Amino acid sequence: MRSTPFREAGKEGRVAALAGRVAAGEPVGVLAYDGDEAGQGEGPVGWCSVAPRESYAAILASRVIPQLPGERVWSVVCFFVAPRARRRGLRTELLDAACGYAAQAGAAVIEAYPSPDGKAYRYMGTRELYRAAGFEEVPVPPERRPVMRRPA
Repeated sequence: MRSTPFREAGKEGRVAALAGRVAAGEPVGVLAYDGDEAGQGEGPVGWCSVAPRESYAAILASRVIPQLPGERVWSVVCFFVAPRARRRGLRTELLDAACGYAAQAGAAVIEAYPSPDGKAYRYMGTRELYRAAGFEEVPVPPERRPVMRRPA
């Protein structure tokens, strides 16, 4: 969602919109679970949003995220790790799973938009996280958000 519809939808509206995308079979991301196949454990503890770039209206409309050329580009746009599961390396595992998922679904390139300073907006990931996963920074104008890419 773009920023205004996102705010106006409220939490329930955003949950419903995401559930609708999942029900329609659209790619939306990967989950991390703490537990086993028998359901023993804490359940979902992490999330990484990854999907074709054109499915992210906010990315396409952004004034700070440049639209770089490419076909079959998938974007990693956010992470969430439950407080009880932090400091276990789940972001790295989620990013690895997201890249694998995108590649299996036909992505040619995976793109990410890390925090410019490495501190704020950590939910989008940091340059260090992406570098460790084989992403390389793409030159963009200085007033734009960093973009990192890797082949799927």
